[in-house]
Amino acid sequence: MFKRHRSFFLLFFLLCGCIQVQAQRYTVSGYIKDSTNGESMPGATIQILHSTNGVQTNNYGFYSITLPAGNYILLFSFLGYESKALALSLNENISENLELVPHAYQAKEVVITDKRKDANVKSTDMGRVELTSVQVKKLPALMGEVDVLKALQLMPGVQAAGEGNAGFYVRGGGPDQNLILLDEAPVYNTGHLFGFFSVFNADAIKNTTLIKGGMPANYGGRLSSVVDISMKEGNNKNFQGEGGLGAIASRLSFQGPIKKDKASFIVSGRRTYIDLITKPFVNGTSYNGSGYYFYDLNAKMNYIFSDKDRLYLSGYLGKDVFAFNNGDRSFKVKIPWGNTTATLRWNHVFNKKLFANTSLLYNDYRFQFNALQNNFTIGLSSGISDGNAKMDFDYYVNPKHHIKFGGNYIFHTFTPSTVTGHQDSTKFSPENAYKKYAHEVALYLMDDWEISPSFQLNAGIRYSGFMQVGPYTRYQRDAAGNKTDSTVYRRWEPVTYYGGFEPRIILRWAWNDNNSLKASVTRNYQFIHLVTNAGTTLPTDVWVPSTYLVRPQMSWQYSAGYFRNFRDNSYEASAEVYYKDMQHQIEYRQGYTPSLNDPELDFVFGKGQAYGLELFVNKKRGRFTGWVGYTLAWTLRQFPDLNNGKQYPAKYDRRHDLVVVSTYDLNKHWTLSGVFIYGSGNTTTVPERFYFMEGTLVQSYGSINSYRMAAYNRLDLAAIYTRTPKKPNKRIKGSWTFSVYNVYSRKNPYFIYFDQQGNAADGSLTVKAKQVSLFPIIPSVTYNFKF
Repeated sequence: MFKRHRSFFLLFFLLCGCIQVQAQRYTVSGYIKDSTNGESMPGATIQILHSTNGVQTNNYGFYSITLPAGNYILLFSFLGYESKALALSLNENISENLELVPHAYQAKEVVITDKRKDANVKSTDMGRVELTSVQVKKLPALMGEVDVLKALQLMPGVQAAGEGNAGFYVRGGGPDQNLILLDEAPVYNTGHLFGFFSVFNADAIKNTTLIKGGMPANYGGRLSSVVDISMKEGNNKNFQGEGGLGAIASRLSFQGPIKKDKASFIVSGRRTYIDLITKPFVNGTSYNGSGYYFYDLNAKMNYIFSDKDRLYLSGYLGKDVFAFNNGDRSFKVKIPWGNTTATLRWNHVFNKKLFANTSLLYNDYRFQFNALQNNFTIGLSSGISDGNAKMDFDYYVNPKHHIKFGGNYIFHTFTPSTVTGHQDSTKFSPENAYKKYAHEVALYLMDDWEISPSFQLNAGIRYSGFMQVGPYTRYQRDAAGNKTDSTVYRRWEPVTYYGGFEPRIILRWAWNDNNSLKASVTRNYQFIHLVTNAGTTLPTDVWVPSTYLVRPQMSWQYSAGYFRNFRDNSYEASAEVYYKDMQHQIEYRQGYTPSLNDPELDFVFGKGQAYGLELFVNKKRGRFTGWVGYTLAWTLRQFPDLNNGKQYPAKYDRRHDLVVVSTYDLNKHWTLSGVFIYGSGNTTTVPERFYFMEGTLVQSYGSINSYRMAAYNRLDLAAIYTRTPKKPNKRIKGSWTFSVYNVYSRKNPYFIYFDQQGNAADGSLTVKAKQVSLFPIIPSVTYNFKF
């Protein structure tokens, strides 16, 4: 009994001691913003001088740092901005909102002797890449269209889906295994012009973050990567506009205060004028009405109610329209497709340590195909739409300890295919929509804890669940695929359920300020799938859910890396290795042709693996900046029902990838940039033999993806001329961007086909493989302006 009481009193005194110590600790918190426009600054660093303690702002520019009572000097910094030092006598909780000034706005640079804590070495981030729209706009661009997704393709471990295509593959994962978010709302189709340009207008984007390894627990639903894109919030100090006139499209943006320093807005639009350019050539001809155009519109507004409450409302609307009329007008086609997203977010500071973000999200993707031949009309449509509610909390225990937790709920509506038609008075509207509905839920807890100056741990656990619900009719079929019986599920009635835990752990060991080793293990589930029958993602590809026939994809990814900074943090370098094991991968069965059946009846399932090495060197400061990235990788697939069950290289298996990117600020007028890309050829399946059967030429194919096309290489160059106004108060500032895509006009392979010439009857028939190349040298000029 005495021992029990002694333990109780010991615990009581320890708790009292902890409370006493806690009572002597105070918190400094607030927001960091850009002084020129009031935009929040995510990822800004708050460093305690003469110590190793420091924190970074979250995605909304909020920070919180708890310290023992005393006198401190806090250094607030962000790359490209002047650092600001603040002396504090900390004897109570303090709210401190600061604005940082860009280098260009200050006549004399402030020099701080203490070295900034380097997140590349000291954080637990692995495979994380951050790009601002300013960085992206300096790079050469196809036809002058600046594209954040193509800029991400210049990073090691990220491969382009094809020549000029905005789609991409990350560490051996498929295109659907990338979670792409615009202000937290998922974007299911990211391409304009059949994938050659992304839907993201650089004028409306503030920053882009790619996570391709060590995915934190607050992200889920995909196996390979996260691309988190944040829109600008709008200038809350002054009204301004910007835009550009390019080779195929023009842009125009307006932003300004609704109430100065309290509320602001931004509206940004872009439209191509391919249809307007070609209109004079088709008007008056039999092809009148044919054409193509795309447009997108971004809009956002925010309101600061107080230091504790902020509200954001943002949206995106984008559409592509392709139309074709043949010569005698007996055949017409119109193909529209596009995305819509909407995001409502509320930031609330409960206290100096607890920050919360609540979001309501909506996103919708629709594809339509409408055709008229003579008096017969047919329509095809597919799509996916979501309603999403989520909450995320940040709890700042102390400068070395950050806890994040939250959850989200999504209601999915899938429309894989709907066909309608009519001829004269006869309507064709079969029950073939195969609409499916599902609930998706997730809860997570993440702890980022610097246990010692050398050792840091980021450990998280996520639980994800997915339930298909009615209305739905489940058919039983015989061996020939004929329906024999059915089970009908009423509205909201469960059809099938999948779920599981997803552990995430990242370890960092740093033996000094410039060197660290990191390792991570992550498990991911993916419940929705994009099934494609082509080499690149197209608008016709359909999203399908996990069902009683389609199991969720699952992966384990293991990665380790060495990170080093040198030359006073002007250079950063890393070497990472990874291995990814993927289960329940999905492909169409061999010989598949589109039909009116439920698409999942034509799926086959297998497994995959990917592994490789990524090398990266980045020069971040000075007039000359840029990076070199190299990837050595293998991506393999194995399906019992494909390739005789033998393992084969995936269509995006690429052994070597080398990218060199450079930017040079020649003077105050000229900025020069260049990009060189080299990659091993893509794999493809080609015929191995041709022979005659009953007078018909028949092709005999070899193993899947057993042929590798010629290597890909390309050099792009750009020069930006910024005009300095003769009058300092001139309101309009302009610049010219001169860009050359594929400087030496390399004929890179896009696909291979076989051409037949001659006559089989007289023995002169020959079959020859021919390569199709897409883009030769393409110069472009873009005029950009601000006012």
